[in-house]
Amino acid sequence: MAKLKIHADHVLNRINKEIYGHFSEHLGRCIYEGLYVGENSAIENVNGMRTDVVEALKEIRVPVLRWPGGCFADEYHWKDGIGPKENRKKMINTHWGGVVEDNSFGTHEYFELCRQLGCETYVNGNLGSGTVREMSEWVEYMTFDGVSPMADERTRNGHEVPWRVNYFGVGNENWGCGGNMTPEFYANEYRRYQTYVRDYHQDCKIRKICCGPNVDDYEWTRKVLATCFSRSQEEQHGFMDGLSLHYYTIPGDDWNSHKGSATEFDGKEYYKTLHRAYYMEELVRRHSEIMDEFDPQKKVGLMVDEWGTWYDVEPGTNPGFLYQQNTMRDAMVAALTLNIFNKHSDRVKMANIAQMVNVLQAVILTDGAQMIKTPTWYVFRMYRDHQDAQLVESSIDAAPIGAETENCVPNLSESVSVDADGVLHITVANLSIEESYEIDTEIQGRTYEDRAEGAGKGDDAITGEILTGAMAARNTFESPETVKMTAFDDIKRTENGLRFTIPACSVIHLAVR
Repeated sequence: MAKLKIHADHVLNRINKEIYGHFSEHLGRCIYEGLYVGENSAIENVNGMRTDVVEALKEIRVPVLRWPGGCFADEYHWKDGIGPKENRKKMINTHWGGVVEDNSFGTHEYFELCRQLGCETYVNGNLGSGTVREMSEWVEYMTFDGVSPMADERTRNGHEVPWRVNYFGVGNENWGCGGNMTPEFYANEYRRYQTYVRDYHQDCKIRKICCGPNVDDYEWTRKVLATCFSRSQEEQHGFMDGLSLHYYTIPGDDWNSHKGSATEFDGKEYYKTLHRAYYMEELVRRHSEIMDEFDPQKKVGLMVDEWGTWYDVEPGTNPGFLYQQNTMRDAMVAALTLNIFNKHSDRVKMANIAQMVNVLQAVILTDGAQMIKTPTWYVFRMYRDHQDAQLVESSIDAAPIGAETENCVPNLSESVSVDADGVLHITVANLSIEESYEIDTEIQGRTYEDRAEGAGKGDDAITGEILTGAMAARNTFESPETVKMTAFDDIKRTENGLRFTIPACSVIHLAVR
């Protein structure tokens, strides 16, 4: 029996809702066909945005959406995506598939999508191939309320009232596709560019995100902070509010030729995938330690704005579109990763799964008018109550499991929070594909009103939901509900808390009132 200890009276910090953020790039069928079908499409839409997709995303309470990239961001010139669609410039998407980008989804369409989702905005600016003036004018176009060339042009294009930009990324992956820069060079460019990302209103502060490291490049983190960060509150406000981190879980051993199949894998590769996903724990911890040296008060957030699984594309699809299926293995990666972010939410202030629809570890897949929710979508649905809740201290007895010593992972992963209504939210993932575990949950610092004997059906003080299935189980357009969340009520009340058994390869969410 595994012991889960919860100190409900020991609140640690708030879990930013933005940790549950998403990422949409002009890549494959993420935006076109996935999110946006155009106003004249036979697929039901509102101002071009797919109604079925928007409704599914609203259900998981998408808090923030990053756009337009990704590598695409540092070759994106925003003026190509405004004005009448028939006049917008066309270009070749050289990063992703070599297809024509017609720029029919641009600034106005992005803000319309965010309006429909009810989410915050995260715009990624072009530092790699763009100019300071171009970035400055984009911010003016989006946010200036008054008389100015860019505000006037926005009005002519049909939107007189300015939008709110909550986050602005100054470049993307500038150590690679964003310019192959050194940390020292990028840091000085960042200082220059961010100067012109102006706050035009006191009540609409744009939080600036600096390009952080690729995976475990700790020297990038240190050198960029040494140039860009100051402990002076005034300078800190001016330079950065967040530092990005990118890490993808790839089970294959060759980044270019073999990342592994999304659907055809054995237990050995399953554990290898989870082992590599668990590396996020070390990355967050070690980059946070460096940030602590410069920013002990944790005013600058670590923004993991690209994360998720990355496999070989589905057979027969464009290699540049990065379309992959999504199984219970991906759900376990999501649950493990989100538990890690929750546990480190004192420093991790945003995370954005890559990507939202039809690309990499997508929460939604589409095929023409059809749409399916992936196992990863259900994890985000189960974890949504952690958003803006208070992290409470918790620990679980975990043991190493895995097909090989070097690919071991903890068998159990958890995180616990309490929301504004005092409801305790417990999320537990069982990463084992062989064993179920009885969990004895001890809840300290809290008592509960007995509304019924036991804690099963009829006890409205405790509710549960579960996602479970074979490791390669997935939803398809022929069988869209093979994997789905169901009610979980096999819970027993104990003197000190709760007791339940978590099946192999499953995720459980319990709400205790």
